[in-house]
Amino acid sequence: MKRVLLPLLLAALLAGCKSLPDKPVQEVMYDFGPAPAVPLEANVPARPPLLLSDVQVGVALEGTGMLYRLAYEDPHQLRPYAFARWSSPPGELVHQRLRDVLGRDRAVLDPRSASTLTRRGGAAPPVLRLELDEFSQVFASPAESEGVLRLRVTLLESTRGGEKLVAQRRFEARRPAASADAAGGVRALAAATEAVAAEIAGWLRER
Repeated sequence: MKRVLLPLLLAALLAGCKSLPDKPVQEVMYDFGPAPAVPLEANVPARPPLLLSDVQVGVALEGTGMLYRLAYEDPHQLRPYAFARWSSPPGELVHQRLRDVLGRDRAVLDPRSASTLTRRGGAAPPVLRLELDEFSQVFASPAESEGVLRLRVTLLESTRGGEKLVAQRRFEARRPAASADAAGGVRALAAATEAVAAEIAGWLRER
């Protein structure tokens, strides 16, 4: 009897091993990659320095989760990818890329640098405040998606009596994703951010 039971027990153990789940999928971390190389233009007049504030975000964008919407099911629901995340919160990624783009033709300062400038007798620079309203991959269908970015920008003049509103505008960019996954969303959102940053730079030149 034991000789019969032993092979049966061994077979059951082997079957149990085969039914174990695979190893967990490794989480992937993304950023925008290096800023695109842009040739410097000759004889471009230096523009005045600018204080670039931190990007304000809602609760959903405070972490590093990579978010998407299934517009064909429920466009109001934000969902996080299970095994993909940003290297930094979206507000920081957008801030850095905007700093890179605006810094091509002017000095872009943080609050500490601006404070040092004014203490040394320099004029207080104008302030650019940013509010990130949307930063997600939106699926129109299971196979079609785009990166969507919406940003509110407020330009303020620093005066002795405080900050004075100069202009305010909303910017939006949508870029198609090459693939219906996190990697496609990353590239689409990076392209959308680059487009908005270039548009903001042009808008500031007109002020």
